[in-house]
Amino acid sequence: MRTQENIPVRLEDYRPFPFAISHASLVFDLHPTRTMVTARLIIDRRPYEWAKSEALKLDGIGLELQSIELDGRTLTAQDYLQEDGCLILKNVPDSFKLETKVAINPAENTALSGLYMSAGRFCTQCEAEGFRHMTFWPDRPDVMSRFHVRIEAPEAEFPTLLSNGNRVAIGQYEDGRHWAAWDDPHLKPSYLFALVAGGFDTLEDQFVTRSGRTVDLTIYVDKGAASRAIYAMDALKRSMKWDEEVFGREYDLDIFNIVAVSDFNFGAMENKGLNIFNSALLLADETTATDADFEAIEAVVAHEYFHNWSGNRVTCRDWFQLSLKEGFTVFRDQEFSADQRSRAVKRIKDVKALRARQFPEDSGPLAHPVRPKSYVKIDNFYTATIYEKGAEIIRVLQTLVGRDAFLDGANLYFDENDGTAATIEDWLHAMRTATGNPLHGIERWYDQAGTPCLEARSVFDGETKRLTIRFEQSTPDTPGQTGKSWVPLPIALAFFGQDGAPLNLRLADTEIAADDWLIPMSSSSLELQFEGAVERPVVSYLRGFSAPVRLVTDHSDADLALLAACDTDPFVRWEATQTIARNTLIAVANSLAAGQEADVSQDLARAFQGALADAARDPAFAALLLRLPDVSELMQVQPLCDPSNLLEARAFVRSLLAEQLDRELSDCFARYDPAQAFSPSAAAAGQRALMAACLDLLCASGTDRAAMRAENTFFAARNMTDMISALDGLSQFGGPRYHAALAAFKGKFSDNALVMDKWFRVQAMAICEDPLLTFKKLRSDPSFTLLNPNRVRALGGAFASGNPAAFHRADGAGYQVVGELIADVDRTNGALAARLGTVFESCSRVNEARQKLARGTLQALLDRNSLSANTREILSKIYDGLMA
Repeated sequence: MRTQENIPVRLEDYRPFPFAISHASLVFDLHPTRTMVTARLIIDRRPYEWAKSEALKLDGIGLELQSIELDGRTLTAQDYLQEDGCLILKNVPDSFKLETKVAINPAENTALSGLYMSAGRFCTQCEAEGFRHMTFWPDRPDVMSRFHVRIEAPEAEFPTLLSNGNRVAIGQYEDGRHWAAWDDPHLKPSYLFALVAGGFDTLEDQFVTRSGRTVDLTIYVDKGAASRAIYAMDALKRSMKWDEEVFGREYDLDIFNIVAVSDFNFGAMENKGLNIFNSALLLADETTATDADFEAIEAVVAHEYFHNWSGNRVTCRDWFQLSLKEGFTVFRDQEFSADQRSRAVKRIKDVKALRARQFPEDSGPLAHPVRPKSYVKIDNFYTATIYEKGAEIIRVLQTLVGRDAFLDGANLYFDENDGTAATIEDWLHAMRTATGNPLHGIERWYDQAGTPCLEARSVFDGETKRLTIRFEQSTPDTPGQTGKSWVPLPIALAFFGQDGAPLNLRLADTEIAADDWLIPMSSSSLELQFEGAVERPVVSYLRGFSAPVRLVTDHSDADLALLAACDTDPFVRWEATQTIARNTLIAVANSLAAGQEADVSQDLARAFQGALADAARDPAFAALLLRLPDVSELMQVQPLCDPSNLLEARAFVRSLLAEQLDRELSDCFARYDPAQAFSPSAAAAGQRALMAACLDLLCASGTDRAAMRAENTFFAARNMTDMISALDGLSQFGGPRYHAALAAFKGKFSDNALVMDKWFRVQAMAICEDPLLTFKKLRSDPSFTLLNPNRVRALGGAFASGNPAAFHRADGAGYQVVGELIADVDRTNGALAARLGTVFESCSRVNEARQKLARGTLQALLDRNSLSANTREILSKIYDGLMA
């Protein structure tokens, strides 16, 4: 049983650190197994009455203390205390200098937090609490200092020595060692510290800021990989220009460095002037990366650069304010990508990601507010709620006040809080001050968990020609929170006639008329009346997904068909098509479960025909329209379901569509020219996405002709996007063609770890043959390793999230193999294991028999005394939620 308890950190207990560290001088004498770290700190007691008697408590975990001096006096063991991961000094003076020297072992640091080794190089990851694994320090974001860093290492093994800020000096020793000194002129918290040492190839460029300063840009990569960083460099320069033009923010150092590492728990890290990236989100060319990779690289490079202001220059006071930097910066990178690509397609993709990751989190046992009230391990709160929902709250703000006023508020926030550790209240104060909008109730978005439900009902009076729309909003109870209040919602509306033509309606009893409406909702209910229609109009709700809610309407099948065919808002058109598809799939699943013949409406086929007929206008948008909701999406609207039943229904409908639309799909597929020169542009990527969507549906027919088409596409592919699309198509068949393609893929890319992650991912998500047997074979493959987070996610994450019918097998075997993987990963990397453990959250949506089996697997994991605090916190919440 669960016997270990962890003391939570609570927002209500926040108190500033009683000391300020104005300057920190760090010396790293690097050695893989015994690195010596000397820290010289200038410390002053803060002028709080309560701080006068406070002892100095510095965080430090896994540190071998060599010496400690206070104002030049060597302290003995009687002068300090080491307990509970802290170094405690009592009765210290109000101002003093402290020097500590510790030894650490980076080579044994498999948790990848603090200073560790990756592919023979030193690198760091300090967010959220990694700095305490390198030296004694108050490891919290509101302690901001100026850092001077000196790095010493053997030059032959580690020719490049990097840290934050600007390099101010270099030198050599006679024994073959060399050193580099770095100064960061900006105050920063410890989580933004970075150090890298090793051998790299480089890609160099420059950027001239709008004030005329030249910034040297360098990307450090594996030997021979510099050409694969060209797209990332281009994305960086575009990001720098965009932030100047849109937010008025200019870069503030002489250099900007990015380093790619192969072993990284996260996607990337925004360390001041020295971003560290997971190689998967930095390296790309046409033969090794898909269009999704290029798009992700563009977004993440922008995200980490934008953190220079929304996160670095203005950081967060405590980790409860995490979304202040992450949600805001996700919004900024979404807007950047929308400006670089198709805004409509980008918005739909962001909504799909929100619904796939955050909506389930917000409705399950892991639900928590954007600003949580407590946590056990902060690593577990780098969640979709903090990031994606946090970004949606920023978008709600922008929609409510208008874009120009929003930018005024954002710039006031930057200016007022530059060089400080801020709170969400600081952010909202700047918005209210700059816009003059009181934004009543906006705090509830940050303090309430759960996805609001917006119900919209309309009635048309044929005699008065008046349309009445009534909105009701509510937010369901979540763990620890009941009785939610309303939140402010911007509701974007438009109207269409029965012929599909847009209508210009008038708000009843006013002279105000418009084609498009934006209605702010600041109560739990709202009633609107419109005039000007001669017959019942069809309402287009939540245009552009103007608020992150679950929308329930009284649209008829005919209404949805009209919106899918005629709506001028791409999101609503896509949403109408998806709603028709969801309704069809659920109806078929229910019929199959009852042993009845499935009756499929023609509305879905007509919607797909419309998408294909209009595909030339925006191929990327057409590709989105042609993708049916997957099983995970259906599980969100079919509570206590049998995923295998949903999978069967989806296969049935896809096969029927493939038969009905064979000519249109084949013609569209044939128009794609696989020999055309590759471009990573949005337009070219849209063409490839449309081809892939057509091929995916054609393969659903199960015919030998479709299998041959996928096989020919695979072996003729000149880029990784086409190759993976074809391999996904072949995975629907299994058999010799599929395995021959897998063997060819592995033979070609076995020496490229990032591409081999795709090889693992395709197979883990395949539904052909026996997915469980495939999982076990992949686990035992010589190229699988527990020590690389990318590889673990490519197998365990892809299987559990991308193959839900296999994960939720009726015999519980899917839970068992993933549970075993979590246990094995947890021995070396608790943060990674905890993230993998979140896949069990989906068990709250399956039937009771499966939930019982999942509880058994979770109980076995929780009974392990050695389970890390990270993993225990996540699995305990899921287990308790399944028991409720």
